[in-house]
Amino acid sequence: MKTFLVGGAVRDRLLGRPTQDHDWVVVGGSPEGMVAKGFLPVGRDFPVFLHPQTKEEYALARTERKSGRGYHGFVFQATPEVTLEEDLARRDLTINAMAQAEDGALVDPYGGQADIQARVLRHVSPAFGEDPVRILRLARFAARLPDFTVAPETAALMRRMVDEGEADHLVAERVWQELARGLMEARPSRMFEVLRDCGALARLLPEVERLWGVPQRADYHPEVDTGVHLMMVLDMSARLQASLPVRFACLCHDLGKGTTPADVLPRHLGHEGRSAKLLKDVCERLRVPNECRELADVVAREHGNIHRSEDLSAAATVRLLERLDAFRKPVRVPDILQACECDARGRLGFEERAYLPATQLPEALHACLAVDTAALAAQAIDKGLRGPAIAQVIQQARIEALKPLRPAAED
Repeated sequence: MKTFLVGGAVRDRLLGRPTQDHDWVVVGGSPEGMVAKGFLPVGRDFPVFLHPQTKEEYALARTERKSGRGYHGFVFQATPEVTLEEDLARRDLTINAMAQAEDGALVDPYGGQADIQARVLRHVSPAFGEDPVRILRLARFAARLPDFTVAPETAALMRRMVDEGEADHLVAERVWQELARGLMEARPSRMFEVLRDCGALARLLPEVERLWGVPQRADYHPEVDTGVHLMMVLDMSARLQASLPVRFACLCHDLGKGTTPADVLPRHLGHEGRSAKLLKDVCERLRVPNECRELADVVAREHGNIHRSEDLSAAATVRLLERLDAFRKPVRVPDILQACECDARGRLGFEERAYLPATQLPEALHACLAVDTAALAAQAIDKGLRGPAIAQVIQQARIEALKPLRPAAED
């Protein structure tokens, strides 16, 4: 029985990147032998075990055979006779199909090291085409390693997979998992470029795909193309090290521009409401977590008003903060504003420009939160006021608190 370090740890060492997770393959082992050595079995579909001390994963070398459509359509075989080369052959990319022996020797039967040096993402074997999740994984690696290109034969294989309907069998959970991980990579735009190139984006996120080729006003968007703008916004979110909810909000903030009637282009009046409606469809289809869904909804509906907030009167500012639910959830406001900042700075020539609402709206919120709403409510009740009338008293007090900070414009 021999043990090899495999996959990402080997790849990242050769790339000079930090190594966090360690995955191991055991050749010549059996489930009974692993349990006898104190390993804890955890795999449902194939034999995977946790090391009794380090808790790292050790998997028995295995082969796989396609048995149906989609991610779950595989039959696995894990026996002592399976070789390391056979195990590595089932992996997606050559850069992930390397192993390191216990003596430190590199095992690289499929040219992963050469592809790292050439900065190429290449599939190991035709078996890549049997699992549609691998399209998403490759796109995610393109976002993590933006200086890598996709091998022409791999790009062609992914297009065939999409054309043959393999990508249509992806389950929502896996799409969201890979999409979320890709959004958190160094250059998220690369993921969407790869998915567009093979046709997968149109199948998985048609709401995003249709943004390319849609013009915007050149005076406000020198990059003009809405899809190009979206990619700049996503890369700005990575530059600002934004959280996943913020990055997802950036992805979905302009979906409505893809449905703007052609006769009113390049203006996009009302796109915010259309964006929120399309966002709901995306979230339901991909089963997006509530934290991401709720933040994206607020940003989709209100990003235009937030961009213009420095010119709002005190009364209009209070109403905006109410729509943001800022008085109940003030901790969420920085994320809302960061998504809007990414939108504002994700434009050609605006990348280094300061985003004033990011400082002005928190100041306004702070002034409003300083209002003693409990005391005001008690006084209003003593006067016989109820319900909406009390809310109106509190709203007016917040407006008065804001007046010294806001322009005296008419509402």
